[in-house]
Amino acid sequence: MTRAPIHLDFLNALDVEALGLTDPQIISAVEAGLAAQGRGETVIEPRMHLIPGGSSGHFNVLRGAFRAPINLAGVKVIGDFVDNYKEDLPSELGLLLLMDPSNGVPRAIIDGSHLTDMRTGAVTAIGAKYLARKAAKVLGHIGARGTAYWNVRLLDSLFDFDEIRVHSRRQESREAFGARLTADLGKPVIVTEDWRSCVDGADIVVEASRLDAPEPLLRTDWIKPGAFVVPYGTMSAVELSLTDIMSKLVVDDWGQCRSGQFGALRAHVEAGKLSEATLHAEMGEIVAGLKPGRESDDETILFWHRGLSLSDIALGHFMLEKAGRMGIGQRLRYA
Repeated sequence: MTRAPIHLDFLNALDVEALGLTDPQIISAVEAGLAAQGRGETVIEPRMHLIPGGSSGHFNVLRGAFRAPINLAGVKVIGDFVDNYKEDLPSELGLLLLMDPSNGVPRAIIDGSHLTDMRTGAVTAIGAKYLARKAAKVLGHIGARGTAYWNVRLLDSLFDFDEIRVHSRRQESREAFGARLTADLGKPVIVTEDWRSCVDGADIVVEASRLDAPEPLLRTDWIKPGAFVVPYGTMSAVELSLTDIMSKLVVDDWGQCRSGQFGALRAHVEAGKLSEATLHAEMGEIVAGLKPGRESDDETILFWHRGLSLSDIALGHFMLEKAGRMGIGQRLRYA
């Protein structure tokens, strides 16, 4: 018996750019994935880390699977190398492998860099959709890496901010970041010289810094009552007291947030400040309507997302469908 050839689809970085995904498309695809997670229609395992040594970076390995209708399993390997800017490279480079969960047949390989940036921004924006005050008008954003752009862009698509402030460690990076956002959003973006002037009193605070070691640079007393705060740096930049002022603590997946060596709230987990007892919900439960999001303007809410394989797979699935309609990508012979 002759076995039929097996092919897989390949979308490289240029292909992903050519798809021209709109802001609503990105948010919708990732939101659908979160809802499926909330309904228990997925399998997700905590991310793993490979630290090769010899540089200030590591690889993240993310794994998950969806039942119908997406019906895909996926593994993403993506580097996180903070000094890549010295080589004019993004800090995060990687690939997503999608497979048939019923038999393991490879279905697609997709550039993981653009995908990671977009899905991370979408999760931040979806968190704000359900957890920020509807009248939020001031955004304070720390960090200027790839995911930062999509955080600001997708948040602004939902809230149309009156004021956007940005800051990052290196002056050249924050100035370029502010200029790009000003051009793309069609509104002025304020580039600040320090953390406090960026986040003090903001309605939405996003901390996406790139620290070499934990350091409490984001002060709890800068957070205004009723704010929505999203810390997700690899190394913690927040004070241990941050969780004390929160009405609700939300994560993307408790299984991976409670373990591992990295993460913005790692110390809070170890100190018992973030636990199953203090956790309000996973984001998927809120999106699926199983637990409430924001219930009053008085609530100060924190959302910690470490990054979901499920968001990668959901957005990757949408990319494949759109690429098929547009005739974008390459078909590779596997066997």
